[in-house]
Amino acid sequence: MAMEIILLKDVPNLGFKDDVVKVKNGYARNYLIPQGFARLATPGAKKELAEKLRQRAHKEKDLIENARKTAEKLQALEIKIPAKAGKMGKLFGSVNNADLEKALAEAGFEIERKYIKVVGGNVKRLGKYTAVVRLHREVIVELPFEVTKLEETQPEAAKAEVTDEVSAQSQPAEEQANESSEQTE
Repeated sequence: MAMEIILLKDVPNLGFKDDVVKVKNGYARNYLIPQGFARLATPGAKKELAEKLRQRAHKEKDLIENARKTAEKLQALEIKIPAKAGKMGKLFGSVNNADLEKALAEAGFEIERKYIKVVGGNVKRLGKYTAVVRLHREVIVELPFEVTKLEETQPEAAKAEVTDEVSAQSQPAEEQANESSEQTE
């Protein structure tokens, strides 16, 4: 049997704050309500929610408009995520929503990873994929991205450090040899 509840917070895979959803009794009574994620959707609570949403409608329009503008910018964005891969295109590890969050942050978009879902789960091969980004309960964007092979090159700084260590280790030996020859003279 299912019961109606009003969400007090965003719940992944269920809904956003102030949504009225139907869930199984046990899920509501044993988890959502005790944890403070939801409350029962009684007739009085529904009326209260409707009034609250009516008062907030103006602010909501601005939020939706901003989310749509961000969605347009995201769709124009071309995201390439470099990752280490073998010869056959299989990744060492995987690309997930956290990697997409970093790539979006580098492009200037601050979107939490809980609102980003990679279609089909984690990416394990090179290629083009799609992610779904929820900017607002009414604005959902499909974001194409590409996983490319990371070019492995040793940075010049690392090479310099290796040569500096070798010369530093050989220098004291030379100085010790010079000091011992100076002492014998």
